[in-house]
Amino acid sequence: MKRIVVLGGGTGGTLVANLLAKKLKPSEAEITVVSASARHLYQPGWLYVPFGRQDPRALSKPVRSLLRKRVNLVIGEVSQLETEKQQITLSDGNTVEYDYLIIATGSHIYPDDIPGFKEGVNHFYTEEASFHLHAALEEFQGGKIVVGVGGLPHKCPVAPLEFTFLLEEYLHHRGLRDKTEIIYTYPLNRVFSIQSVADTAQPLLEERKITIETFFNLEEVDAEAKILKSMECTELNYDLAVMTPPHRGAKFLQGHPIADASGWVKTERNTLQVNGIRNIWALGDTTDLPISKAGSTAHFEAPVIVERLSADLRGIELDPKHSEYKGHVMCFLESGYGKASMLDFNYEHPPKLHEPSTIVHFQKMAFNKAYWYLVPTGVL
Repeated sequence: MKRIVVLGGGTGGTLVANLLAKKLKPSEAEITVVSASARHLYQPGWLYVPFGRQDPRALSKPVRSLLRKRVNLVIGEVSQLETEKQQITLSDGNTVEYDYLIIATGSHIYPDDIPGFKEGVNHFYTEEASFHLHAALEEFQGGKIVVGVGGLPHKCPVAPLEFTFLLEEYLHHRGLRDKTEIIYTYPLNRVFSIQSVADTAQPLLEERKITIETFFNLEEVDAEAKILKSMECTELNYDLAVMTPPHRGAKFLQGHPIADASGWVKTERNTLQVNGIRNIWALGDTTDLPISKAGSTAHFEAPVIVERLSADLRGIELDPKHSEYKGHVMCFLESGYGKASMLDFNYEHPPKLHEPSTIVHFQKMAFNKAYWYLVPTGVL
């Protein structure tokens, strides 16, 4: 019997473990998920918490409740990966051996990478931070709000745009829009990394009288004076700042031979194999692939890993249907006022952002509620 170990209890790790348990017989493989947390978090929901539009209690469930019964669960943080020994060491000193390894350890925020960020800036990339931002918005009575990106790459790439649109709507409903200047910043020469999305999003920002500040790479925050300073020597004063914090891969991967200095795992774009190692794969946010760090990415990657691992284990030919990952990503973009757009793209075809619609908004709301039953379990 082969030992399959999945690192990570998020969307990618939970999904791939359940799909493997469905495809492989118990006599063929023992499947173990190693998760740093006992809770599975639905992170896209944090976008709505600051505006009082989401009950945070609905955004987490026990990892155990989402896994098939035959899947083992180990709660522990990985401190070391030794690929030659095919062994994982946990922070408590315990070890886990594997024959096949799947890395789905996600992306992690590092606010301290920018001096003053933690003291002077809000964000919504953790449960606690979204609560704090909700309190800050409740107290806000007018002034200047700067929303932007504190570093690339980061999880859920469209989230800063979504937050900006939802913020504008929120201020409008509170009667504070005329008392507030909103500035949206981005590190590149456009409002989003993908040109086609930027071309559609920029007119929406301009239509809502949101000031755009491109080529703004956040370098330092003067929390006392409330000033954001960029590498380009631009300074923006603010009354409230909401920026995405810098992201990196899991700590044990930073500088590891299979990853770069930031911990993004070197992953083959079609097979999802790690650094040419036959028995290790990666999916989701943790890879270094030039695609969105989003849950849907892992959703489309998981079947490829399951097919390739199963074929290797059984010594059979690959099923062409799921033999390669084509870069497929799908995500929603909230534009406020009960409307949203959908992005659907892959390596060969860039996204086309269609006119925001009420139907797509309700599709997103329905998906947020149905996530628990459809995605981690492998139903969808």
